[in-house]
Amino acid sequence: MVDEAQTFELFRFADPVQSVAVEVRCGEPLGMGAERYYPAEIVVESGFVSGRIGLQVSVEDLDEWERCLDALQAEEGAEWPTGGRSAWLEVVPEDPVEVTVHDSPSTQIAVRVPIDVGSEWLQENRLRLAGVRNAITRSS
Repeated sequence: MVDEAQTFELFRFADPVQSVAVEVRCGEPLGMGAERYYPAEIVVESGFVSGRIGLQVSVEDLDEWERCLDALQAEEGAEWPTGGRSAWLEVVPEDPVEVTVHDSPSTQIAVRVPIDVGSEWLQENRLRLAGVRNAITRSS
């Protein structure tokens, strides 16, 4: 069992100039009902704009992100998390990869970040997903 919450990257799209990542705090979940959520943030860093927006991630969201990685590997776009309950992002696997971060549905603010990802980005993001799953399992 984890004594205190640790923050892990669920995924990261990055090049030397800019990045978009999701950081999940893997400790005691929020809510103790059927659906447990973990605090998280979408983090955008670039020379033009930098910011963070909060969201909550469930185990089901992790499963959904794995399906998104499968879609991206098949060169299809992905949106995560679905449901419109919080901030979300859209990923288009072109050259460069385009990641659009959308604020909550109420503000309708969006920031699109083109990122020249390295060749191992899919494998690296699958490893990050596995790390978050492991941390959540240990904290349960």
